[in-house]
Amino acid sequence: MLGEWWKSDTGAVIAKALRTGGGPNISDACTINGLPGPLYNCSAHQITHTLKVKPGMTYMLRLINAALNDELFFAVANHTLTIVDVDASYIKPVTVDVLLTALPTRPNASLYMLARPYSTTQGTFDNTTVAGVLEYEVDPAATATAPSSSSLPVLSPTLPAVNDKAFVANFSSKLRSLASAEYPAAVPQEVDRRFFFTVGLGKHPCAVNGTCQGPNGSRLAASINNVSFVLPTSTALLQAHYSGRSNGVYSTNFPNYPLMPFNYTGAPPNNTNVMNGTKVVVLPFGTSVELVMQDTIILGAESHPLHLHGFNFFVVGQGFGNFDLVNDPAKFNLVDPVERNTVGVHAGGWVAVRFRADNPGVWFMHCHLEVHLSWGLKMAWVVMDGSQPNQKLPPPPADLPKC
Repeated sequence: MLGEWWKSDTGAVIAKALRTGGGPNISDACTINGLPGPLYNCSAHQITHTLKVKPGMTYMLRLINAALNDELFFAVANHTLTIVDVDASYIKPVTVDVLLTALPTRPNASLYMLARPYSTTQGTFDNTTVAGVLEYEVDPAATATAPSSSSLPVLSPTLPAVNDKAFVANFSSKLRSLASAEYPAAVPQEVDRRFFFTVGLGKHPCAVNGTCQGPNGSRLAASINNVSFVLPTSTALLQAHYSGRSNGVYSTNFPNYPLMPFNYTGAPPNNTNVMNGTKVVVLPFGTSVELVMQDTIILGAESHPLHLHGFNFFVVGQGFGNFDLVNDPAKFNLVDPVERNTVGVHAGGWVAVRFRADNPGVWFMHCHLEVHLSWGLKMAWVVMDGSQPNQKLPPPPADLPKC
C-alpha cells in the first residue's frame, strides 16, 4: 500500500486550503504500508517496510496507490515486475522496469523497493522517495558465513524523472486486454453517444474583501467542460433521481462539448474563470458511449487520473496535444484495449475511452487527485432503468436515513 504522510493534522490542512482558495500543504513523506523508510531524516530501521522472500520463488504483489495527491512510480532493485492485471482486470503480461535480474541464494546486498511521485504540476509537490527493503531469507546453514546486514551494499532501482511524460505514455501504451475466448474484450464497436470533455484547472474570483491564495489573489478551481461541480446540500443525487424529484437538486444540461472551444494546449484564454454547477449527463440504459478527455493548459498542463464509478471502460486511444477529431479515431484500438476504471489524461494530451451504460443509477466521474476533486473536477452520469427487472435501480433500504 503506497501512501502519503503529513506531520500536520490532515483535517486542518484541508480546511485551510478550502478556506484560503490556495493549494494544500504538501505531504511530508510517502509511505509503503504506512512506513516512510530509511531515506527520511530521523527515520529508523523499525519504520521501514521489509518484504521477506525466498530465492527462486515468484511472488504476487498487489500494489495500491492510496496517496491523496500523487501518482507514484514504483520499482524494485535488480528485479523486473510483470504486470498481470490492472483495476482487477487481467491483461496480457507486461514486463517493466527491466533491470539486471538477480535471485541470490543468500543476501549479498540490501535491495530497495522505491516509490516516488510522478508530477507535472506547476506548483509544489512532495518530491521525496520512499524506500522499503526486499529481504531474502537465508538458509540457516549459511548464516555463519553470511555478511551482516550492516555491511551489505545498498542497491537501488533507477526511477524515471518525476515529470517524465514520455515514460508514462510508453508505459500506458503497453497495457492490453487479454481479448481471449475466456476473457473477451467487449469493447463497443458502434457508438450511440460521443462526448468531448476538457479537464483542467481554473480560477474563481475571491469574495469581496476576502483574502485568497490562488493566482493573482483568486481561488483555485478545477472543472470538466468549464463546469466546477458543486454537490447538492439538501438531497443526495441518487435519492433525487430515484424519487423523480431532481428539480432544484441537479440539472441535466451538462455540456457534451466545450461551450467555447479554444487551443487547449496552446496559450491560455484571457478569461480563466470557471462556472459552478450541479449538472449531469443522462443516458438511456444500454447506451454505448465514447468519451474523449482533453487536458487543458489554462493554469499549466497536468496529468489527471480520472476515475469512473459503476463501470469499467476500455482505453481505446491516447496522445499528446489537441485531440484530432478527423485523424485520431482511425488509430483507436478496438481489438484488445485495456479495461480499466481509472485512466490518466496525459499532461498536455488526451485519452479516449468507450463503455456501455448498463448499470442504472447515478455515477460519479472525478479526478483521483484529492486536491483537484475538492476544487470541483468531477461530474455525474445518470443511467436510466432498462426494460428488464434486473436492469432497474433497486429501492433504498427501508431504514435508510433521508438526507
